Amino acid sequence: MTRERPKALSLTDSAADRVKELMAGRDAGYLRVGVKNGGCAGMEYVMDYVTEPDALDERVDDKGVSIVVDGKSLLFLLGSVIDYETTTLHSKFVFRNPNETDACGCGESVTLVPAKLDS
Repeated sequence: MTRERPKALSLTDSAADRVKELMAGRDAGYLRVGVKNGGCAGMEYVMDYVTEPDALDERVDDKGVSIVVDGKSLLFLLGSVIDYETTTLHSKFVFRNPNETDACGCGESVTLVPAKLDS
């Protein structure tokens, strides 16, 4: 008997609703999430549209939407929850990431460590 593999990350209801809205205007494809080097704290979260996942991307199906996680970013995003919040001043996706150890003052970049995998 094989057990179900846990999801790399999850979405809140508001994030899933926003992804549905964004993708409704496109004929096909996915929203890809990942991280890249940059900013004063070392790394930045990135999101982009892709037609097809790359070979090493991880597909995540949650709350009726499918997104892909960049394969090179996977260890930095394991266990994250993506939220979408709207305030008086902004509307944006927010990553709640257990691998985040620090963030810059403006909130644009973060310090991440790879997830520790159980042996």
